[in-house]
Amino acid sequence: MPRNRRLFCEINPTCYFISLQKEIAKRYLKNLLSKEKFAKTIKKEELPNIVFSQSLNMIKRAKSVDLTTQENKMVNIKLACNKINGIIIRPGEVFSFWKTVGKTSAKNGYKNGRIIQKNRIILGTGGGLCNLANTTHLLVLHSPLQVIEFHNHSDALAPDEGKRIPFNTGTSVRYNHIDYRFKNNTDQDFQLLLWCEGEILHAELRSEREFPYYYKLAEENHHFKKKGDKYYRISEIYKEISDKLTGNILDRKLVLDNHSEVLYDYTLIPKDQIRE
Repeated sequence: MPRNRRLFCEINPTCYFISLQKEIAKRYLKNLLSKEKFAKTIKKEELPNIVFSQSLNMIKRAKSVDLTTQENKMVNIKLACNKINGIIIRPGEVFSFWKTVGKTSAKNGYKNGRIIQKNRIILGTGGGLCNLANTTHLLVLHSPLQVIEFHNHSDALAPDEGKRIPFNTGTSVRYNHIDYRFKNNTDQDFQLLLWCEGEILHAELRSEREFPYYYKLAEENHHFKKKGDKYYRISEIYKEISDKLTGNILDRKLVLDNHSEVLYDYTLIPKDQIRE
């Protein structure tokens, strides 16, 4: 295809809407024909073993970030948490973010938040749920569960606050065709707990029994680099599996070769992290 030829979805907003509805319909059909068994059982009783937990502030306060959209994001995350919290993923089952959360419409209480479209930040109903999907992804990466659908977006939407967390904002979801899914290929049940207290999102992944391994994310070669007139965050993120008894690393694999366009004010990039 010639470089100057636009895709149908790029012609105008109407064409984009038609293309979006086509992708939503395709996903509905794919789900209908799928032989996968999707997790749907919710239990209030918590499984005994905590595999991994994380607590994050949902409100990012920075010079370039609009507070209203941050507050709307918090509302959207709380609504989605109510759908997910307590879900059991049994052996052989698949967790699907969108089959669990459902449609993020204004009718269902969702507000305008930030979404990424064509590598630009715009407002959209249900915006900000990428943060929730990403928190779920962090839990799953610290477990033996298998990620079977993952879409990444820029890992540089806003300046870092405090200690750098790999995969802090890098998981993309868009109803319903850009999904986040993982499968339980173990011999025991897992449970996702996601709940909010004030501005804090709490997340836990639980199981029936302990595992003889622990899981860790390691980020290497983290820096920013200018290419043309744009800046990018660059790093490699690895998943390490270690034996609990000996501490020996049993496996180490690259889970993301990070090359994210910076989508915030370039003056906020720490100068000591920029490489020529």
